[in-house]
Amino acid sequence: MLTEIAPGVFWVGAVDWALRRFHGHELSTNHGSTYNAYLIIDDKVTLIDTVWGPFQDVLMKNISEIIDPSKIDIVVASHAEVDHSGSLPEVLRHCPEADVIVSQRGLESIPGHYRQPWRFKAVKTGDSVSIGKRTLQFIEAPMLHWPDNLFTYLEGDGVLFSSDAFGEHYAMSGRFNEQANQDVLNWEAVKYYANILNPFAVMVGRKIDELSSLGLPINIIAPSHGVIWRHDPMQIVKKYREWAEQKPECSAVIVYDTMWQATRHMAEAVGEGLSEGGVPFKMYNASTADRNNVMTEIFLSKAVILGSPTFNQGMLPTMAPVLEDMKGLKFKNKIGAAFGTYGWSGEVVDVLENYLKACQIELAALGVKAKWRPGPEELEACRGLGRTMAEACKAGG
Repeated sequence: MLTEIAPGVFWVGAVDWALRRFHGHELSTNHGSTYNAYLIIDDKVTLIDTVWGPFQDVLMKNISEIIDPSKIDIVVASHAEVDHSGSLPEVLRHCPEADVIVSQRGLESIPGHYRQPWRFKAVKTGDSVSIGKRTLQFIEAPMLHWPDNLFTYLEGDGVLFSSDAFGEHYAMSGRFNEQANQDVLNWEAVKYYANILNPFAVMVGRKIDELSSLGLPINIIAPSHGVIWRHDPMQIVKKYREWAEQKPECSAVIVYDTMWQATRHMAEAVGEGLSEGGVPFKMYNASTADRNNVMTEIFLSKAVILGSPTFNQGMLPTMAPVLEDMKGLKFKNKIGAAFGTYGWSGEVVDVLENYLKACQIELAALGVKAKWRPGPEELEACRGLGRTMAEACKAGG
């Protein structure tokens, strides 16, 4: 069922209920996703984005229910990734004379993807195009989350087509935010931000400031994935501003792996110490946990505590993706500590602490090692590590 989000403005995208991994399997999408495309009917018919290639028949069917696709005059390609641009060849096969509007950087990325002699028109912030009774205004949004991202603002109706910003991976039967399960929506929104946009937090903050300075009345925010923000649309903008400031909660995340449960016992003792110190925590086994969920919890929390046995003079390999993600996502304002077991060489605590330092995470407690299996003294040292981390968390660092 097609949805009219404003007079003459239709959602014509696709819902991918089955999607469980995204970005080349890098990102978990436990609630599926949507590929949002929008059709504006005016003197010049405009399509904002397309959908991933496997769903191009859905897109063309949706467009055809409203208008003959050959009548499309303008296609705004806000971002080159194929989840948004994958159906461009099929769309432009029907309307080969349409102008393809891209950002300045999109003039490189989209032709680079498709190698087609389409009628490209590059725009920059402040440029506008009249489509009849209404005007499209363009705002470049570099690194939200690619260099080529482009926002499009529909004057009069106050619709901001925000490309990859303000979205989430969430499939549902409705299209609008007030129709969603709010707990699921809130989780998927922060997960999307933490795992995709947080490395560009400074640019996110600047772009929000720029939007505010433009003074554009925003009635609807229509992103490329997930819900359309119609009820109190600025709530997601406020959340992005908060998230970009990276002011985590006084809580902790313990991430560990274990061979024969010895390191698990240490992790549980660390958790006991945190509880004694009055700080809530979550604990994840790196070999079984959803890594993107772990990253989201780390993003939200002040303290991150890592544990592993020594393995080949380092850590268990399952810990490496967690640590590489932490480093790449550039979390700030966090404290950390490490613990682990060993049989003979015992390097793992140093290895984990060095990773924390590389992630710009301040060590707030001495690491704890246990040879073979932790005894009462080592387990009490782990509880002490937890209590120390709790104190540091409540002290703000």
